[in-house]
Amino acid sequence: MEYGKHQAPARYESGDGCLTTLVRIPVRIVVLVLVLPVRMAWDALVAGARAADRILLRPLGRALAWGFEALVVIPARWLYAQVLIPLGRGLRWLAMAVFVWPWVALWRYVVVPGVRYGIVVPLRWFHEQVLTPLGRGLRWVGQALLLPAGRGIAAAAGWLLTVLLVMPAVLLWRYVLEPLGTAAAWLVEHLLVLPLVWTYRELLTPLGHGIAWFLDLLVRGVAACGRGLWAAVRWLVTVLLVTPLAWVYRRILTPVGREIVAAFGVAWRVAGMISRAVGRILARLAWHLIGAPATWAYRTVCTPVGHFLRDAVLAPAGRAALAVGRTARQTLRTARETVRQARRDAWRALVGGTREPEPREPGSVLARTLGSTTTVPSAAPEPEISLLKENSYQQG
Repeated sequence: MEYGKHQAPARYESGDGCLTTLVRIPVRIVVLVLVLPVRMAWDALVAGARAADRILLRPLGRALAWGFEALVVIPARWLYAQVLIPLGRGLRWLAMAVFVWPWVALWRYVVVPGVRYGIVVPLRWFHEQVLTPLGRGLRWVGQALLLPAGRGIAAAAGWLLTVLLVMPAVLLWRYVLEPLGTAAAWLVEHLLVLPLVWTYRELLTPLGHGIAWFLDLLVRGVAACGRGLWAAVRWLVTVLLVTPLAWVYRRILTPVGREIVAAFGVAWRVAGMISRAVGRILARLAWHLIGAPATWAYRTVCTPVGHFLRDAVLAPAGRAALAVGRTARQTLRTARETVRQARRDAWRALVGGTREPEPREPGSVLARTLGSTTTVPSAAPEPEISLLKENSYQQG
């Protein structure tokens, strides 16, 4: 009751009519039929891409990364550390020795002393001993003799310029040019400016006002006619074109578009559910047909066979290979020691010399001896009585 009570107003508020409600379900069914193959193909592509990424691309990327590191990074690092750095240091030292240190030595021990003792010191002495006294003498001459003479000459030249140029120009401006300018200005003002001002104020201004009033009246009439025509055209366009288009858009295109979009959304979700269900069914079939038998075969057949091969074949073979390797190492060590001793004896026989003392047995061996109580599980016990003098070697 509560669910129906709360959901009924929303249905009426949406403005859907009975025609929309009747068309909605067939449209959604048709859209579902069209969308379902697309959604299943999309899900299949997504699953294939994920499987390819997990099975092929990631191992391939790891292999490429390992190959790049093994073939490029490690050799480049070794080349940089073992070749380029020493080469760079050598080139830097060579460049310093050839291009920097000679110029530094030349600057420090030749140019600086030469400039200092060949130019700076003589110039300083010349400035202090010659130019400074000469400048002081010239300053005294200028202050004591030339400055008073210059002041007198400037005063005389100023008086002459005032008497000969300034006073005649002032008299000419004050008593000739200024009266003539005043008379000319009075004539221009009364004969030219005042008639022009009276013509502009009494004739041109009223005529301009009349022309402006006529033009304004004409423009207002034309504007009123244009507004009327525009209102008529706008009403015709609104009634004949805009109103039908708006009604078609609001009553037909908008509901149809909304229903198509909603149908595509619902169909996409339903197709996703169906596609996931089909995928689960196929995965279950693949598990029961391939995965479960393969798992059973791996656990029941391959694992026991592998354990048997590991315990019965590989482990004894490994132990035998370790024993063979240990024996071969001991044999090679004994042969090296024998060859070394023979070479020493031959050298002493040819050249002569004192015989070196034979090396004593180590103080402690890995196997248990009379003087040691330590037992190593991986070493064979040494006999308590040894008839031959042999060296004990580390085993294990």
